[in-house]
Amino acid sequence: MATLNPYLNFDGNTEEAFNFYQSVFGGEFIGGIHRFKDDPGCAHFPEKDQDKIMHIALPIGKGNMLMGTDTLESMGQKLIAGNNFSLSLQAESKAEADKLFSAISAGGELTMPMEQTSWGYFGMCNDKFGIQWMVNYDENQQ
Repeated sequence: MATLNPYLNFDGNTEEAFNFYQSVFGGEFIGGIHRFKDDPGCAHFPEKDQDKIMHIALPIGKGNMLMGTDTLESMGQKLIAGNNFSLSLQAESKAEADKLFSAISAGGELTMPMEQTSWGYFGMCNDKFGIQWMVNYDENQQ
């Protein structure tokens, strides 16, 4: 069964926020801090966005993960109260990822269809109630 974790969006201060959360909850960031400049697919992004956080994850408690990213206006993203989080489903297989994505996106809006990315098999959508979802399967997690 997939795991469910909150994914927070910030307006350029993800690193500051996660350093704060780390001071509260302890622990170490899983896999370090991934910046947009670290992903070859983001090389064309503006210089001002290169050092922003693409992904960060902090384990909290048993099996829980708090994750986050910086929004990029250069990608047409605008942080508005209410869109500053997503629920992230980590599937146990590619088939489960497809099944969950198909079900959760039914009647909603596709943001990014399920596709292979540099970090795994991934897609995003808003469900029919306006909640933002991310579905991910990492082939290397097994």
